[in-house]
Amino acid sequence: MPPLEARLQALEDREAIRDLIARYGPLADSGDADGVAGLWAKDGSYAVQGFADAAGRDAIAGLISGPVHQQLLADGCAHLLGPVAIELSGDAATARGHSVVLRWTGQAFEVHRVSANRWQLTRGSHGWQVTLRENALLQGDAAARALLAR
Repeated sequence: MPPLEARLQALEDREAIRDLIARYGPLADSGDADGVAGLWAKDGSYAVQGFADAAGRDAIAGLISGPVHQQLLADGCAHLLGPVAIELSGDAATARGHSVVLRWTGQAFEVHRVSANRWQLTRGSHGWQVTLRENALLQGDAAARALLAR
């Protein structure tokens, strides 16, 4: 069994990563483009199947401030991220889980996207940050399922 300090560090790392991922939805749904981008490392990237690939904080902020996301906000939406499974390897980590985006139709909420997500993260001087988030629709293809595989 690893020493107590190592076990405590792993628990703290997992909690910090869970907190970082949990912040994404409220930031996106409030339209806080800079807040979303701040979850990523300066040179981090975000690949959203069927929507966009963004590299760097400015491009990631642009996904939130851009017309597609702004229309989603105007319609009414909720980005829900489920629990993630986290693998730690020193100052690097991988988290895998699901996300669901709900959209208001004017009468009721409908499921807009259901996706697999793989987050690559690194710990730096400012704590944990995303280096890559891959998001793919779970429409039956193997590539999306592979994001969830260990």
